[in-house]
Amino acid sequence: MRDASSCFVCSPTNPIGLHVTFVRNGQVVVGEFVPTPLHVGFEGVVHGGILAAVLDDALAAVGYYQGRPTVTARLAVRFRRPARPGELLRVEARETGGRGSLRHGRAVLLTAAGDVVAEADATLMRSEGDG
Repeated sequence: MRDASSCFVCSPTNPIGLHVTFVRNGQVVVGEFVPTPLHVGFEGVVHGGILAAVLDDALAAVGYYQGRPTVTARLAVRFRRPARPGELLRVEARETGGRGSLRHGRAVLLTAAGDVVAEADATLMRSEGDG
């Protein structure tokens, strides 16, 4: 398995990272984080690329927990509302199907109140060199 100790999204030791800890809850991978003012695009609004990175990493974590590490082949993100620095966000990701070496997944990023911030559909493929 490849080393992810410097991952911007999930590494606990990356000094500029988000430090999202993913856990498996049945067939769903869940993680939480609180973006800071360092993660904004426009003042007071978390950069969409940060949100997309979290959705992407959560989807990759699904394959990791299944023992089938994957990388993203396609990621389609729909932004629903702005996320604010200091706001607790929760990501939930799951596999929705697959064929051969390709897997399909869906991830949703939510506020603590359950409002959808962004959602993503993805196609993932098995990582080269992994198992």
